[in-house]
Amino acid sequence: MSELRVSVVIATRDRRASLLRSLARLDEPAGPPVVVVDNGSADGTVAAVRATHPRVEVLALAANAGAVARTHGVQRATTPYVAFADDDSWWEPGALETAADLLDAHPDVAVVVGRVRMARDGSEDAVTRKHRAAVLGRSAAGPDVLSFPAFAAVVRRDAHLAVGGFSPLLFFGGEEHLLALDLAAAGWQLVFSEDVVAWHDPAGPDAPSTARWALQTRNDVLVDWLRRPLPVALAATGRLARRATADAAARRALAGVLRRLPAAVRQRRPVPARLEQRFATALRPLG
Repeated sequence: MSELRVSVVIATRDRRASLLRSLARLDEPAGPPVVVVDNGSADGTVAAVRATHPRVEVLALAANAGAVARTHGVQRATTPYVAFADDDSWWEPGALETAADLLDAHPDVAVVVGRVRMARDGSEDAVTRKHRAAVLGRSAAGPDVLSFPAFAAVVRRDAHLAVGGFSPLLFFGGEEHLLALDLAAAGWQLVFSEDVVAWHDPAGPDAPSTARWALQTRNDVLVDWLRRPLPVALAATGRLARRATADAAARRALAGVLRRLPAAVRQRRPVPARLEQRFATALRPLG
């Protein structure tokens, strides 16, 4: 049964109502073990989860650890596979067992990325449509991918921990790109599966805020510095600097890059040229 092979890890902060809606779908007697990692919420999240979902393990962090909270959850999990969920997402019944079957059958696969459906109308998101197109090719396990939304990913626990999990330097926003590159550089495969379905009911606004755009852009450039060729990193930084002359959000992103750049340079490990070529292909928009 999937509950013996897969745990669900949810990182959350100050979104109690949304989290409780998601837990109502995930926390079932025959369901998988669930670990909620709370990033220092001030809205009573920890007490509410413990009161209404006593079966759920709650790990209360003293401060906001960003995406690294998920890695704390992976460390607490005792199953060989871990499915991530956000506090506004859940897994379709049967999805996790299907993902576990695929991981059992393909020991070289570290991540199964599911099909994302939007709760408001059942539509699929753009990332799912790109994954289905098999831009990077296809193996026996499914279409290859080098990016994914964390809430739609089921990971091999040992592989995740072996590459260090999510990066403290990035904190939050596009952190999956770096993890995907590190797993691929370590020889692991990441695949998309039509039959593994994650539902998303975004708790925030449809369009990203300027603050969220700045965070995502900062991290995209930092990933370039951390793992991509130097000309790519320099070009990305230059484009951001030019935009920053007239755009406050770009200035915020650039400032974040510059503050973290010394650490990024120290942690720099460019991926092999073949992997860089595949990653650049994965980043191109579909025609």
